[in-house]
Amino acid sequence: MSSSEPIVKVIAAHGVWKTRLKEAIASGKSMFRVDMTQADSLCDFGKWLYALPTPQRADGHWENVRTLHAAFHTEAAKVLHLALLGKKAEAEAALQPGSPYSAASAALVTELQAWKVT
Repeated sequence: MSSSEPIVKVIAAHGVWKTRLKEAIASGKSMFRVDMTQADSLCDFGKWLYALPTPQRADGHWENVRTLHAAFHTEAAKVLHLALLGKKAEAEAALQPGSPYSAASAALVTELQAWKVT
């Protein structure tokens, strides 16, 4: 991998997403749409990830990161959807440790950290 900067940025962005989701739960509103949140190729990291040349995808981490990144976006979109429907208790539960969102986030960060050091 030529630079770990995008990886450092995406790890930091996970905290921002959790804050955004909490704000959406509290207000019932978000500047983000559910469909756009679910699309893993639209965020800055996703654009970078999918633009990597084939040789940089060959170490095994790329496919793991791609899969986990997509899962994170899917789970974030589910939480956002609940928040926008006004289902606060369900949305809050969906952010708790042990939830699919929490598991997807943790797994992605772990794989990103492993990729960063290779």
